[in-house]
Amino acid sequence: MIKILIPTDFSKNSLTAIRYALKLYKDINCTFYLLNSYMPPVYHTEYLMGSPAQIGLGDIVQQNSQDNLENLKEKLQKEFKNPLHTFITHSALNVLSSEVTRTVEAEGIDIVVMGTQGATGAKEILLGTNTVHVIKNSKCPVLVIPSKYEYEAPTQILFPNDFEVSLDKKSLAQLLKITNYHVSQVNVMHVDTGDVLTPTQENNKKQLSKVLSESGFFHEVKCNEIIAAINEFQIKQKINLLVMVQNKHTFLERLFIEPVIKKIGFHVTVPFLVIPQ
Repeated sequence: MIKILIPTDFSKNSLTAIRYALKLYKDINCTFYLLNSYMPPVYHTEYLMGSPAQIGLGDIVQQNSQDNLENLKEKLQKEFKNPLHTFITHSALNVLSSEVTRTVEAEGIDIVVMGTQGATGAKEILLGTNTVHVIKNSKCPVLVIPSKYEYEAPTQILFPNDFEVSLDKKSLAQLLKITNYHVSQVNVMHVDTGDVLTPTQENNKKQLSKVLSESGFFHEVKCNEIIAAINEFQIKQKINLLVMVQNKHTFLERLFIEPVIKKIGFHVTVPFLVIPQ
């Protein structure tokens, strides 16, 4: 049984992410937690303190959230009719990233699946604010689905890696499940900038090779910039899933804070799995 948390704001982008997850795990016994976090349009301290006027407004917003979740649940059950899938709806008055963190811990969630943008997301933004906050704070893997992405089985996976972090079967459990179910090839790409691997990096590389076993294929790419290397690799080989480890030393951290990223031309065009360190 895999427990999957899917935040939704009922936008088309979030529905794309939900449908992707249902197809990705169609042959696996799963429980999907459909989460909608909300804030009343007028939100003051008085609301929390029990002001009658604000309580009435909050009740309406809460009821709308619960009704929309139930409608979404019924829609998905009719569309997919998968006896292996169970749906649980959860409505919460909370900031999304905080509620995701709370739910992951309370329910023992294995993976979070969400869209890159919400209902008000701008096209020029790489990742929405909510998505970034969830990725940064999550203690479990987060799978991000680009808006309007048409489902493809993740048979070709790109895994850029600097071998700075030791990865074992537990930390890569969700990647390994995807790999095993879809008979995927994991292309581990190390960008060679001229520096020799340290003994620690060599050991981590060997460890990763053991964990991935026959599904892992290692590539050394000479390039000065990880983004350019990723883009070039995706051009040469059809990639269905991009995987990265979230740690302080990697490109992923810079992805969120450097505006130059957009100028270089890195865009999340395929599903993007982020693994916490």
